[in-house]
Amino acid sequence: MSDPTTAPRNTPKPSFWYGMPIGYVSLDLNPPAERLMEVVNQLRGLPEEEREEADRALRLYAGIVTQLNSNRVQQCALGVHPDDSGGFTTSVFTVSTLPTPGGSAKLVVAGLAGSAADSRDEGTRPLELPCGVGFLSERRSPAPRSSRQPEAGVVAPSHIWQGTVAIAAPSTPELIILQMVTPDLDSADAYRDILLGISRTLTFTDPARAAADNDGQESRAEDGAAAAIRSDFG
Repeated sequence: MSDPTTAPRNTPKPSFWYGMPIGYVSLDLNPPAERLMEVVNQLRGLPEEEREEADRALRLYAGIVTQLNSNRVQQCALGVHPDDSGGFTTSVFTVSTLPTPGGSAKLVVAGLAGSAADSRDEGTRPLELPCGVGFLSERRSPAPRSSRQPEAGVVAPSHIWQGTVAIAAPSTPELIILQMVTPDLDSADAYRDILLGISRTLTFTDPARAAADNDGQESRAEDGAAAAIRSDFG
């Protein structure tokens, strides 16, 4: 696991933290204006035949960021991992928050957990997590279709696996949504394990504060032992 991850710095004070496994790279959902201008200037310096493709990629990135931000996504990470055939498998992990009607996220999670079901293409079940009660939903669904034709030799996936974990935030009427998506259906079990592993690291206690509290307890224990030694030996 990498260092604990939370919301970007320019968002309100974070209320939860979680760990990310190796192999994932986060997409910058709040790129600074100066960075965007730097990219635009770099595009202007490219040869004309490369400029059009690079401009298309930048516009795609801008569209994705806009859509993610409009859906309250706080993090989007792209995963690339080796597979058993010597190639690579890909996935996308997102974290978002979802307001709940009635102001009770725990009741919503309890209701979802009570509707547990299982089938070939869709399944749901409750989760007991260190941070509280959660809910896992997974499904296999048709892959979104792109308006662009795939490059020669590239086979577009027909279906994707999507796993979603919902967790009730204790102090706000929101659900925390952790979602994993991959076109590699054969690796669905492995990606489910990754998603559940991330979910188990989620905490509502600031790791920095917890570390400081632990340091303070160790320091007080050492002070007490030192005092006992001084008392015993004068």
